[in-house]
Order: sequence, then structure tokens, then C-alpha cells
Amino acid sequence: MKNGVPVIQVSALCVHREVRILDGINWSVEEGQHWVILGPNGSGKTSLLATLTGYMPPTSGTISVLGETYGHSDWRELRTHIGFVSTAIAPLMSAGESALETIASGRRAMLGFWGELSSDERSQALDILHQVEADALADRPWRYLSQGERQRILIGRALMANPRLLVLDEPCAGLDPVARERFLAFLQRLASSGTAPTMVLVTHHVEEITPAFTHVLIIKNGTVLAAGPKLSVLKSETLGDAFGARLTLRLTNGRYSLTVAPDSDAAV
Repeated sequence: MKNGVPVIQVSALCVHREVRILDGINWSVEEGQHWVILGPNGSGKTSLLATLTGYMPPTSGTISVLGETYGHSDWRELRTHIGFVSTAIAPLMSAGESALETIASGRRAMLGFWGELSSDERSQALDILHQVEADALADRPWRYLSQGERQRILIGRALMANPRLLVLDEPCAGLDPVARERFLAFLQRLASSGTAPTMVLVTHHVEEITPAFTHVLIIKNGTVLAAGPKLSVLKSETLGDAFGARLTLRLTNGRYSLTVAPDSDAAV
């Protein structure tokens, strides 16, 4: 990627099928930034990810990721430079595969490791196991990993390909409160390490925004409601507009919490 070229550049992006899915999205992600995409269910967060990764062709507008422009570059090749972590991937993993093999499979972009690990692959996978703080899990089969452990291993799998962009699609879904906090603390350490790729976290919970994330994109009904530095974007009024309720946002020791007014009957 050329110096000075945004990691992600989206201009006037529209996706229309039978209904409007995304409408006029403008968004730019620069090197050194870590973003959160925030919005209610059905706002277009997942559709935006699908468009960025080439699985949902745009109706109009332009998309540039890692210096490559959609329609002019091979998106299949580009995907090898993007790490993608989602709970939707977990059911596709082989139950008997070890955590080390799962991580190593990311180098070949395969689901279900086969063959034997080369010494180079094993060494890199062990280094990444250490990076994701899961050294003790190396030989543990996938079926015996907790949900939080699986998310760490899937991040390790994504890092195996040395991605320049790491997209986390609601990685805390299904985690209990304690497991979620441990996982978020891990994400904070990873994002703050100085060696992490540009990170994009997709969620609809402000509680999952750790201090390492610098910018926020808020989407409502397929449009950008607000985008920019975290402290300027995350406001009670803006979030109330996004979620259709009277909300109070609080920031304590670098972490956010949200309270819904008792008389609000809107679904959040």
C-alpha cells in the first residue's frame, strides 16, 4: 500500500436491491486509526462489511481498500490481506483440529487444516499463539475451546496471513459478561501493541469500545449518521437518534456505558 493512501476509502456508496440497503456512504480510514462501526440491528453494518470485502457488489459509488479499487483489482487476491473474524466462522471449523492447526490454516486460507505443518508454519503459529495469549491452548482440540478462546484463536488465524486490515464482526456475540470483559481486555492489548493491523470493530454495544479504538462510524438506516474521532462522535443525542430512544451515555475510566430512559419503548 502506498504511503498516504487510506486503508479504506468509500465515496457515495449505494447498495440497492429490492430495498435500499446502503445509501450514500462516505467513509475514510487512515493508517494508525482503529475504528468502531456502531448502529442498531438492521442499520447496514454487516452489509457494509460485505461490500468492502466484495461479497455484495455496490449499485453505485467507489470503494478502495488497501489502495485497490473495486472493479479495477482482483478482490479475491485483496481478501488475502484482510483478516476477518466472525462468530459465523466458528461452526465451519473442524471439531478435532488443534488450536495450533486452526491458526496455521490461516496462512493457506483454508477451513480445516490438512497435511503437515512445516517447521516455518509451526514456528509462526506458535509465535501468534503467544501474541493472542493462548500458549496453553496449542494442542487443545477446537471442540474443547470456550467461545472466548475460539475468538482469540480465530484472530490468531487471521493474523497468520499478516493482514494489513483486521475486521471484527461482533466478536463478543454469545460471550458471557466475564468472558466478554476478558476478551475486550485482550483486544485492547492487541490494538495497543503497535504491531496490530488497522482494526475495524463492528458492534451495537458501546460497552465494547475500548480506549484503543480511536474513531467511530455510526450508521442508521443505511446512511452515515456521524463519523470521526471517538470523543466528538459518541454523544447521548447522536446515539439516541441512531437507536430511536432517549439515551444517556457515560464515560468512566475510558469505558462507555449506556442507559435507556425508563419511558422509552424503542428496541435497542
